[in-house]
Formats: sequence, C-alpha cells, structure tokens
Amino acid sequence: MDNINKAKIPAVFYEIFVRSFCDSNRDGKGDINGITSKLDYLQDLGVEGIWLTPFCKSSSYHKYDVVDYKCVDPEYGTMEDLERLIAEAHKRNIQVLFDFVINHTSSEHHWFKEAKKGKENPYRNYYNWLTPAQIKAKGIAEREKTADSTETQPWHWAAKGEEEKYYGMFWSGMPDLNMDNPKVREEIYKIGRFWLEKGIDGFRMDAAKHIYPDWEANKCHDFWLEFRQKMEAIKSDVYIVGEVWTSAEKVAPFFRGLKANFDFDLSFAIQDIVKSGKDSVDIVSKLINNYKLFSKENPNFIDATMLTNHDQNRIGSIAEGDLQKLKMAANLLFTFPGNPFIYYGEELGMKGTKPDENIREAFQWDKRHEDKERTNWRKPHFNSDSKTTPLRQQREDENSLFNHYKKLIALRKSIPALAQISPPNLQKSGISNKKIVSFIRPHQDGNVLVIQNITNENVEVLVKEKVGGVIFSNNDSKLDGQKVKLGAFGILVLN
Repeated sequence: MDNINKAKIPAVFYEIFVRSFCDSNRDGKGDINGITSKLDYLQDLGVEGIWLTPFCKSSSYHKYDVVDYKCVDPEYGTMEDLERLIAEAHKRNIQVLFDFVINHTSSEHHWFKEAKKGKENPYRNYYNWLTPAQIKAKGIAEREKTADSTETQPWHWAAKGEEEKYYGMFWSGMPDLNMDNPKVREEIYKIGRFWLEKGIDGFRMDAAKHIYPDWEANKCHDFWLEFRQKMEAIKSDVYIVGEVWTSAEKVAPFFRGLKANFDFDLSFAIQDIVKSGKDSVDIVSKLINNYKLFSKENPNFIDATMLTNHDQNRIGSIAEGDLQKLKMAANLLFTFPGNPFIYYGEELGMKGTKPDENIREAFQWDKRHEDKERTNWRKPHFNSDSKTTPLRQQREDENSLFNHYKKLIALRKSIPALAQISPPNLQKSGISNKKIVSFIRPHQDGNVLVIQNITNENVEVLVKEKVGGVIFSNNDSKLDGQKVKLGAFGILVLN
C-alpha cells in the first residue's frame, strides 16, 4: 500500500487565499496570524487540512511569482508566525499544505537576475533560452490560450540587444524553470526538504501540467515520479496534490507521480448542473469511467474534488446567489467520492467572477462596521453585507448555507461509505430520471444511496434497492416505502 494511505487522509481540505482571509494587525491584508486565530473556526466547520496559497517573498499581490522560496513575505508575517500556525494546526489535527510554485520563479528572483547576465553565467541554464530562429524552427513561437494561461506569446526578451529569448508560459514576469537541469531539480528538492522539516504536511503543486514546456509535456510524468520519491524520502506520508487543469484522460498519467490531482471534470460538471438544472454529461458514469482511467496509472489514487478554486468564477455567482442551488452543489460535493476542497468563503455563498481579484475578495466574518478582522486590500465588488451574509449572522441561522456545510461535513465523516476516499467507492443506482442525480456508495459497513433532485420542481421516484431509512434530507424530501418524494433541489441519503 502506498505511504499516503498509511496516514490519515484529511476528510476535508480548505483553501485559503492568504491575503483575503483574516487581518490580525489591521493593515488591510490577510496574514499568517489571522489564519492561526481562525483555526478553531475551521475545526468547528469540520476541516482537517488547509491549503495556503503562496506566502513566500514575492512582488505581486497573489505571490505566485516567488522571489525567495525560504522565507515568509513580510506582508504576511514572519517565519516564527508560520511555525506557530503549523504547531497550532497540528494540535487541532489539521494538516497544512504549502502552495509550491516550481513551474516558474519571479523575474526578480536571484537565479533569473543572474541568468540575464549572459550565456556564461552559471544560472543561465536554470531557465529555457532559445534564439528567435530556433524558436521558429521548432514551431513554438506561439501557444493557444488555455484555461490556466491566456499568454499566446510565451517567449520574451530579457534585455535589448539579446540574442536569445526566455520562455515564460504565464507572462514575462514568471520565467519557466528548466527541469532538465539537474541543479534546478536539486534546488527544488532542497526547498521541499526545508518546508517539510518546518512541519509542513505536503504540497499543492501549482501548474503541475506545465512543469515542462508544451512541446516537452511527455517529460512531466517522470519528473513527478522522481519528485514524489524525493519528498517521501524526507516525509513518508507527505500529501502532494497536483493542479493539472485538463480532461481526465490527460490527467490520468500524472497519477503515476502525483497521488492526488484536482478533478476539474467534476468541478465543471457540477457547475453545469447548477447553471442548467440538467446532468448533460451523466456525471456518475463519467466519474466511474474516470476512476478506471486513474486506477490504471495508480490504484491508490486520490481524487481531489472541488466546486471552484482561486482561478475560477465562484460557485456563488454561478448559482446567481440562489441558496437552494448552492446547497445542492454542496450536497453533490460532499456525497460524491473523493477528497473535497472548499474554497474559502464558499460556505458563505461568496460571489465573484473574473478578473481574478474579484474571486479573491475579503472573507466576511461579521457585519462591516463590526468586523475588525475583514481585509480591505481592495474594494469588494461582489461581497458587501447586502449581497453576502457574513459568517456571524449565518451561524445564528439554522437554515444558512454555513450550517448546511457543517451538517454535510459531519455526515460525511460519520458514515463509513461516505467517508471512504481511496479507492473511491461509487456505483450507479437503479433510478433513471433526468431530474435526478442518484448513486450508491458501497461499503462493507453498509451501503448508502444518494438521491439528489437537480431541478426546482418536486419529483417522485421509486427506489429499486432495499433501503433502511433516511440519514439525511432537506427541502421536505421524504421516503415512503419504496417511493421517494423530493422537494425542489432536495436530497435524500438512505442507508
């Protein structure tokens, strides 16, 4: 059995965009101490792991262009603050993931500043350099826009009069590292060791699909296998999850090295159900087929599931703020197999659409005039008190989205069939109705049948399976013998 399965896999992860979560020193920006102060909140919600977006020294607000990999950006605090966060999280049995950005550095990083000095510089080969003639001969002067990068001209001049251009897939300020250089790999492994020895439990690997340039993409899989082996030699139960933003067929080979990868197919399928009220892809069959693809590469794979993340329009906006649709989306996320990740504020129904800053707005702890912890590094467009109900008020409302999340997470953790993460347990049910998404989570301690109405109409269906009783329901959904009555967007979970 793989090492990751020897340790307890966190039941639920929570992604924190550090700058926007909680401001502890009233400077308007979220910080490490702010996160530490909210660990009890996360524990109460049911979270067992947190993924922190980059906090290393950087010249940008988002910090995905790293200037120094071995320090905390002063905007967010100190190394001592981070060490205390890790220690306090571990006291609460909460694991901490570090957003490890190794596809590229900042153009302000020491390595790149040296590399720009010329071909003879020892850091030159830390990056990818070609002459315009070589670029043209290879046919790689342009790239098509992808979901994770709109850059179509990825080759950039470092200075006037240069003979060579450098490759930066995201933009000129983020030059891609050359992973064919053994020195670069060794640097990366040293950084990984540094953070694991600090107590970090694992990594979210940014842009894992692009660790090699597009024209050498086949090299990615061997790299990730080596990376995992190096990290497991330091920490045997390290949790590594990859951002491979593509279809399941192309994600599958990444499971050879990355035991966990985010399931973008599922994310978009749930979003489509929320928008259209239709299951146009047959989501259960699609998941079962995807699991077969993943299992061929690694039978102990972990399907990291989510509704949205810091690069996607928020589910709150996709649902147009409709509370029942948001509850339905959560129902699906927490009853499907996998290792679910919540993007901060989803439990409040926070809204936001591109550009990126608008999907990274301040978490609302309390009403604006009473909220001393809300960040204000930018003016919110989507999440004022009149548009999104703050946490304090939602806590007091039994029917709030926050309390729905809390109930679902508790349910998931208490029922073995729902709690199983790897391998994922999923079967089609005997119910066939276009207004319903239904499936079985089989388990030796008892199967669970999930029946979710994805429309705003009442629906009645007959259950063919033998069922015991209702373990979770909402929206006046009931079981009457073998007949199921579901309210609009209602769910029944039966044992």
